[in-house]
Amino acid sequence: MTAQGRFITLEGGEGAGKSTQIRLLAEALRAEGRQVVTTREPGGSAGAEEIRSLLVNGSVGRWLPVSEAMLLSAARHDHVQRTILPALGAGQWVLCDRFADSTIAYQGYGHGLALDLLFRLRDIAVGDTRPDLTLILDVDPAIGLARAAARNGGEDRYEQMKLDFHRRLRDGYLAIAAAEPDRCAIINAGNGIDVIQADIRQAVRDRLGALR
Repeated sequence: MTAQGRFITLEGGEGAGKSTQIRLLAEALRAEGRQVVTTREPGGSAGAEEIRSLLVNGSVGRWLPVSEAMLLSAARHDHVQRTILPALGAGQWVLCDRFADSTIAYQGYGHGLALDLLFRLRDIAVGDTRPDLTLILDVDPAIGLARAAARNGGEDRYEQMKLDFHRRLRDGYLAIAAAEPDRCAIINAGNGIDVIQADIRQAVRDRLGALR
Protein backbone atom coordinates (compact mmCIF):
# COMPACT_ATOMS: atom_id res chain seq x y z
CA MET A 1 0.00 0.00 0.00
CA THR A 2 1.44 3.38 -1.02
CA ALA A 3 2.01 5.85 1.82
CA GLN A 4 -0.12 8.97 1.76
CA GLY A 5 1.42 11.94 0.01
CA ARG A 6 1.10 15.42 1.47
CA PHE A 7 0.93 18.75 -0.31
CA ILE A 8 2.45 21.80 1.41
CA THR A 9 2.55 25.25 -0.18
CA LEU A 10 4.60 28.25 0.89
CA GLU A 11 3.19 31.67 0.10
CA GLY A 12 4.17 35.27 0.70
CA GLY A 13 5.28 38.48 -0.89
CA GLU A 14 8.58 39.27 -2.57
CA GLY A 15 11.63 38.64 -0.38
CA ALA A 16 9.78 36.54 2.20
CA GLY A 17 12.40 33.79 1.93
CA LYS A 18 10.23 30.98 0.59
CA SER A 19 12.95 29.29 -1.51
CA THR A 20 15.36 29.02 1.42
CA GLN A 21 12.67 27.74 3.75
CA ILE A 22 11.43 25.12 1.29
CA ARG A 23 14.97 23.80 0.91
CA LEU A 24 15.42 23.52 4.69
CA LEU A 25 12.01 21.91 5.20
CA ALA A 26 12.71 19.39 2.45
CA GLU A 27 16.00 18.46 4.12
CA ALA A 28 14.22 17.87 7.44
CA LEU A 29 11.50 15.72 5.91
CA ARG A 30 14.01 13.66 3.93
CA ALA A 31 16.03 13.11 7.09
CA GLU A 32 12.88 11.58 8.55
CA GLY A 33 12.78 9.14 5.63
CA ARG A 34 10.10 10.79 3.52
CA GLN A 35 10.25 11.17 -0.25
CA VAL A 36 10.00 14.85 -1.10
CA VAL A 37 9.46 16.76 -4.33
CA THR A 38 10.16 20.50 -4.36
CA THR A 39 8.59 22.60 -7.06
CA ARG A 40 7.46 26.16 -7.81
CA GLU A 41 4.94 28.38 -9.50
CA PRO A 42 4.72 29.69 -12.04
CA GLY A 43 6.60 26.68 -13.35
CA GLY A 44 7.13 23.18 -12.06
CA SER A 45 6.67 21.40 -15.40
CA ALA A 46 8.29 21.90 -18.80
CA GLY A 47 5.37 23.81 -20.29
CA ALA A 48 4.74 25.82 -17.14
CA GLU A 49 8.39 26.89 -17.00
CA GLU A 50 8.06 28.32 -20.51
CA ILE A 51 5.03 30.33 -19.39
CA ARG A 52 6.97 31.45 -16.29
CA SER A 53 9.52 33.25 -18.45
CA LEU A 54 6.70 35.30 -19.96
CA LEU A 55 5.40 36.35 -16.54
CA VAL A 56 8.43 37.15 -14.41
CA ASN A 57 10.44 39.09 -17.00
CA GLY A 58 9.75 42.29 -18.92
CA SER A 59 8.03 45.52 -18.02
CA VAL A 60 5.47 45.92 -15.25
CA GLY A 61 2.73 46.61 -17.77
CA ARG A 62 3.58 43.72 -20.07
CA TRP A 63 0.28 41.93 -19.34
CA LEU A 64 -3.22 43.06 -18.55
CA PRO A 65 -4.39 41.54 -15.25
CA VAL A 66 -6.91 39.14 -16.83
CA SER A 67 -4.37 37.95 -19.42
CA GLU A 68 -1.85 37.43 -16.63
CA ALA A 69 -4.34 35.42 -14.57
CA MET A 70 -5.13 33.18 -17.52
CA LEU A 71 -1.45 32.55 -18.23
CA LEU A 72 -0.91 31.64 -14.59
CA SER A 73 -3.90 29.30 -14.67
CA ALA A 74 -2.64 27.56 -17.81
CA ALA A 75 0.76 27.03 -16.21
CA ARG A 76 -0.88 25.80 -13.00
CA HIS A 77 -3.04 23.24 -14.79
CA ASP A 78 -0.01 21.75 -16.53
CA HIS A 79 1.95 21.75 -13.27
CA VAL A 80 -0.80 19.98 -11.34
CA GLN A 81 -1.35 17.32 -13.97
CA ARG A 82 2.26 16.59 -14.83
CA THR A 83 4.08 17.10 -11.52
CA ILE A 84 1.94 17.46 -8.41
CA LEU A 85 -0.68 14.74 -8.85
CA PRO A 86 1.80 12.05 -10.01
CA ALA A 87 4.03 12.77 -7.00
CA LEU A 88 1.15 12.70 -4.52
CA GLY A 89 -0.13 9.50 -6.11
CA ALA A 90 3.26 7.91 -5.50
CA GLY A 91 3.08 8.83 -1.82
CA GLN A 92 5.58 11.67 -2.01
CA TRP A 93 5.43 14.95 -0.10
CA VAL A 94 5.18 17.92 -2.46
CA LEU A 95 6.56 21.27 -1.30
CA CYS A 96 5.56 24.08 -3.64
CA ASP A 97 6.86 27.65 -3.74
CA ARG A 98 3.56 29.42 -4.49
CA PHE A 99 0.28 27.93 -5.67
CA ALA A 100 -3.28 29.14 -6.32
CA ASP A 101 -3.30 31.54 -3.35
CA SER A 102 -0.68 33.63 -5.12
CA THR A 103 -3.07 34.42 -7.96
CA ILE A 104 -5.79 35.40 -5.48
CA ALA A 105 -3.34 37.68 -3.67
CA TYR A 106 -1.45 39.15 -6.63
CA GLN A 107 -4.08 39.41 -9.35
CA GLY A 108 -7.05 39.75 -6.98
CA TYR A 109 -6.00 41.92 -4.07
CA GLY A 110 -2.99 43.42 -5.84
CA HIS A 111 -4.41 44.16 -9.29
CA GLY A 112 -8.08 44.34 -8.31
CA LEU A 113 -9.55 41.49 -10.36
CA ALA A 114 -12.86 40.10 -9.13
CA LEU A 115 -12.25 37.22 -6.74
CA ASP A 116 -15.15 35.24 -8.19
CA LEU A 117 -13.40 35.19 -11.57
CA LEU A 118 -10.14 34.04 -9.99
CA PHE A 119 -11.90 31.32 -8.00
CA ARG A 120 -13.43 29.99 -11.23
CA LEU A 121 -10.04 29.97 -12.94
CA ARG A 122 -8.55 28.23 -9.90
CA ASP A 123 -11.16 25.50 -9.99
CA ILE A 124 -10.58 24.90 -13.70
CA ALA A 125 -6.81 24.78 -13.22
CA VAL A 126 -6.56 22.56 -10.14
CA GLY A 127 -9.86 20.66 -9.89
CA ASP A 128 -10.05 19.13 -6.41
CA THR A 129 -6.33 19.52 -5.69
CA ARG A 130 -5.84 21.61 -2.56
CA PRO A 131 -2.87 21.94 -0.20
CA ASP A 132 -2.95 20.02 3.07
CA LEU A 133 -1.10 22.95 4.63
CA THR A 134 -0.29 26.45 3.43
CA LEU A 135 2.48 28.35 5.21
CA ILE A 136 2.12 32.09 4.65
CA LEU A 137 5.45 33.83 5.23
CA ASP A 138 4.41 37.29 6.36
CA VAL A 139 6.85 40.19 6.22
CA ASP A 140 6.55 43.96 5.93
CA PRO A 141 6.56 44.66 2.17
CA ALA A 142 9.28 47.32 2.44
CA ILE A 143 11.58 44.83 4.18
CA GLY A 144 10.76 42.08 1.69
CA LEU A 145 11.42 44.29 -1.31
CA ALA A 146 14.77 45.40 0.16
CA ARG A 147 15.74 41.74 0.59
CA ALA A 148 14.67 40.94 -2.96
CA ALA A 149 16.67 43.87 -4.34
CA ALA A 150 19.78 42.73 -2.46
CA ARG A 151 19.37 39.24 -3.90
CA ASN A 152 19.63 40.67 -7.44
CA GLY A 153 18.58 37.40 -9.02
CA GLY A 154 16.68 38.72 -12.06
CA GLU A 155 13.04 37.80 -12.67
CA ASP A 156 12.12 41.09 -11.04
CA ARG A 157 8.98 42.15 -12.88
CA TYR A 158 6.77 41.91 -9.79
CA GLU A 159 9.41 43.50 -7.58
CA GLN A 160 9.23 46.60 -9.80
CA MET A 161 5.57 47.15 -8.88
CA LYS A 162 4.77 49.98 -6.48
CA LEU A 163 4.86 49.54 -2.71
CA ASP A 164 1.08 50.04 -2.48
CA PHE A 165 0.61 46.97 -4.70
CA HIS A 166 2.73 44.89 -2.33
CA ARG A 167 0.83 46.19 0.67
CA ARG A 168 -2.44 45.13 -0.94
CA LEU A 169 -1.20 41.64 -1.70
CA ARG A 170 0.00 41.28 1.91
CA ASP A 171 -3.52 42.20 3.00
CA GLY A 172 -4.77 39.56 0.58
CA TYR A 173 -2.64 36.84 2.09
CA LEU A 174 -3.81 37.72 5.58
CA ALA A 175 -7.42 37.63 4.37
CA ILE A 176 -6.85 34.18 2.82
CA ALA A 177 -5.40 32.93 6.12
CA ALA A 178 -8.33 34.35 8.09
CA ALA A 179 -10.84 32.70 5.75
CA GLU A 180 -9.18 29.25 5.92
CA PRO A 181 -7.46 28.91 9.31
CA ASP A 182 -7.54 25.10 9.23
CA ARG A 183 -5.39 25.10 6.07
CA CYS A 184 -3.24 28.18 6.58
CA ALA A 185 -0.59 29.05 9.15
CA ILE A 186 0.96 32.51 9.29
CA ILE A 187 4.73 32.50 9.84
CA ASN A 188 6.55 35.66 10.91
CA ALA A 189 9.11 36.02 8.11
CA GLY A 190 10.64 39.11 9.70
CA ASN A 191 12.68 36.80 11.94
CA GLY A 192 16.00 35.14 11.17
CA ILE A 193 16.21 32.09 8.90
CA ASP A 194 16.60 29.59 11.75
CA VAL A 195 13.67 30.99 13.74
CA ILE A 196 11.44 30.98 10.66
CA GLN A 197 12.38 27.37 9.94
CA ALA A 198 11.67 26.35 13.54
CA ASP A 199 8.22 27.94 13.30
CA ILE A 200 7.58 26.17 9.98
CA ARG A 201 8.59 22.80 11.38
CA GLN A 202 6.35 23.34 14.39
CA ALA A 203 3.40 24.09 12.10
CA VAL A 204 4.12 20.92 10.07
CA ARG A 205 4.41 18.96 13.31
CA ASP A 206 1.15 20.32 14.70
CA ARG A 207 -0.91 20.13 11.52
CA LEU A 208 0.44 17.04 9.74
CA GLY A 209 2.12 14.98 12.44
CA ALA A 210 5.52 14.96 10.78
CA LEU A 211 8.97 15.90 12.13
CA ARG A 212 8.46 14.27 15.51
